Amino acid sequence: MPDRVLGYEEILGEVRRLSPLIAKRSEEIEQLRRLPEDLVESLRTAGVFRAAMPAEWGGSDLTSMEQIAIIEEASRADTSVGWCVMIGMDSGIYAGYLQPDAARGLYPELDLITAGQVRPGARAHVVEGGYRLEGTWRFGSGCTHADVIAGGCLVFRDGEQVKDERGRPVWRVVLLPRDQVEIIDNWYTTGLSGSGSCDYRAEGVFVPEEHTFVFDEPWADRPINRHPDAILRKMAGVPLGAARGVLDFVHEIAEQRVDRASGTGWRDSPRARRVMARCELNLAAARTLVYSSVEDIWARLVANEPVQPKERALAALARYNAFRAARDIANDLYDLVGGDSIYSHRTPLDRRLRDLTTICQHVVGQDLILDWSGELLLGGSPDTPFI
Repeated sequence: MPDRVLGYEEILGEVRRLSPLIAKRSEEIEQLRRLPEDLVESLRTAGVFRAAMPAEWGGSDLTSMEQIAIIEEASRADTSVGWCVMIGMDSGIYAGYLQPDAARGLYPELDLITAGQVRPGARAHVVEGGYRLEGTWRFGSGCTHADVIAGGCLVFRDGEQVKDERGRPVWRVVLLPRDQVEIIDNWYTTGLSGSGSCDYRAEGVFVPEEHTFVFDEPWADRPINRHPDAILRKMAGVPLGAARGVLDFVHEIAEQRVDRASGTGWRDSPRARRVMARCELNLAAARTLVYSSVEDIWARLVANEPVQPKERALAALARYNAFRAARDIANDLYDLVGGDSIYSHRTPLDRRLRDLTTICQHVVGQDLILDWSGELLLGGSPDTPFI
């Protein structure tokens, strides 16, 4: 592993260097249903998983905008790789929620990968010194190559569910070594196949109190940990990068393409011109909204000021829009290219469209975001961690 501090430009440069090799292995990644071990190690060496690690540890401590850009570049090469990079760099974010000694004990190296599902999927029974786990989590993206596993839990004491002062169930996230959970090999999907997003379970496993946290109680006073949306804030990098990858491919083949209906080359085809222009416009608009909304929130966090409801809503809407716009772009280009789109050995269009359709099933790409954002904009306070 690198023994020096890796900055944003160095990590981004390494990902760009790896990108052509990643793209060539996309079919292999999809068939394997997880990232190949040698590719994981190449990404580890590139520094992507230390992106959010604290500067005082020698970590890169990147801004949310820089994280998005790195995720974009990885996703431009392959959507599953970008998704796993996005998930895996959560290690430094989670470290900020633990006491320093506990954090260093769980993350003795900067390039360790964290994966898992933070929404409550299991029970954490209160026992002396910590919790005993019971249950199964779904959608553990990256768990097949992770070092540390995260899992959201509802807390129980003496068989009774623990509730907070407002009467809501207490939700904690536990962190534990991967060898303490059982990975369930059930990730057979139409899209994002290479992400290894398997279910996983833990029965009777003990987790010490110091390796658990709640999102509104960070230990570290760092901008990245001052608002609980940090793990969501960078997610739009995946659809933005994937859509850019689709557009790049279609630009590459455009010179040789002929419009079947008119017999004219794409350069002279009104339909091709219109589709390409609309896709570039939609991607540029989606990307601009993502970065501007995250920049506004980051400025608040650096100044240690509260993030305003309108800023929260706009950032969530920007993520939602990026997911939906990317899927629309892939669909429009799939139709433009026509019959060749269905052959996976000729174009990446079918795989990319399936990938983008799959990631839009994540809650950040669902219409619930519109409901919650509207509630925020109208003065309400939606009870969800996803905005």
